[in-house]
Amino acid sequence: MCPRWETEDGFEMQMGTNHFGHFLLTMLLLDLIKKSAPSRIVNVSSEGYRIAKSGIDFEDIHHTKSYGPAEAYGRSKLANVLFTTELAKRLDGTGVSSYAVHPGAVETELSRNLPSAYPIMFFLLRLASPIIWLLLKTPVQGAQTNIYCAVDESLREVSGKYYSDCTEKETGKEANDEAAAKRLWDVSVKLVGLDDKKVS
Repeated sequence: MCPRWETEDGFEMQMGTNHFGHFLLTMLLLDLIKKSAPSRIVNVSSEGYRIAKSGIDFEDIHHTKSYGPAEAYGRSKLANVLFTTELAKRLDGTGVSSYAVHPGAVETELSRNLPSAYPIMFFLLRLASPIIWLLLKTPVQGAQTNIYCAVDESLREVSGKYYSDCTEKETGKEANDEAAAKRLWDVSVKLVGLDDKKVS
């Protein structure tokens, strides 16, 4: 989570980093990924997607009208889940599977901008840090679900699902919105400057 910053392309930083960049990279590699089938695409999401109870705000996708760091983060992580499900639908029958994963609360620098975004929350977290530290996963532990989805043979015929702790998990209604997933795809194609005929 961070204050409202923009990428050099004008995207709100969290949506630009967590969704649009991954979307573009996936689309640029998609022909090669299809040729390499059976193959897999693993999108790192987060349980934080549940913060975005109202879904993706397509009228203000860059958060220019209102901005809250947690809401922006949640929407960017919801975008990962919606992208994964729409990708699975479009790649059905190609031998390419897609998965969204929640790595867990991992000891990383994700909270490095909390002091400026949420100063009071940061202060309280610092007070509780000895206890919180015991609950965090190491980066190696946090990578296990990513690795599981990338290589486990039991997932060979599965696609478009959400995993945490190497287990398939149910997603909330905001992550099961097929119309929002399709709309996000169409908006993403346009905003990253791709030809929609080539990625449909």
